Amino acid sequence: MKETNFTTLVYVWIAIAVFIFPVVVRVVAPYGRHTTRKWGALIDNRAGWILMELPALLVFAGFYLFGTGPRPAATWIFFSFWVLHYVNRTLVFPFRLNTSGKKMPLAIVFMAIGFNFVNGFINGYYLGTIATSLQYPDGYFTDPRMIGGALLFLFGMFINWQSDNILIHLRKPGETGYIIPTRGFFRYISCPNHFGEIVEWSGFALMTWCAPGLAFFVWTLVNLLPRALHHHKWYKQTFSDYPADRKALFPFIL
Repeated sequence: MKETNFTTLVYVWIAIAVFIFPVVVRVVAPYGRHTTRKWGALIDNRAGWILMELPALLVFAGFYLFGTGPRPAATWIFFSFWVLHYVNRTLVFPFRLNTSGKKMPLAIVFMAIGFNFVNGFINGYYLGTIATSLQYPDGYFTDPRMIGGALLFLFGMFINWQSDNILIHLRKPGETGYIIPTRGFFRYISCPNHFGEIVEWSGFALMTWCAPGLAFFVWTLVNLLPRALHHHKWYKQTFSDYPADRKALFPFIL
């Protein structure tokens, strides 16, 4: 694929994200606490999670490892960060969940597969075929974008993993139903797991300093911001004692 065509594809992908944002703000994604049969056939929650996250891992890794570009040293760091995140999301996190009997719509799984395939492709192809040592020279490891982006990514990953761990261990053995989480960043926002992911991919966009990295950050924001707003609204409607000063996604802001 010509680089100009590829760049056009990436910016069209960003434009699609911006265009659909008003729609996804209004439509509640029907899985987890919002699961409904109105979206058609359901699939086991754990199986659905693995299926929809797997393309982000395999497609990205495949296009990077089998790309025809020089793959500068810095891109191996980008590759490692991406794979670390998605090995956890695909092969570790689903098996830590107590999802016995829980379902999600198959339609959501298929949409997520398409989303992860495109983002995995544009980032893997760019880093494995298009990126050059002119963009990522040997001295790039000391570049402020690399250092700042890596720190943001790791900080976001810490928040994301900590928040997931809090949710997984929220209920005591034998307890059922939903409980208000109060530890970690849950003191400030309803969805710190989503906030952590947004911080992660903002760091990835910063350290890669490329259009595909920016595209994935934009899509992450478009995907997770509405979800956090819906979760926050659900918490407030479900619990009369929900903390009034807790925000949805960004501490002290929104």
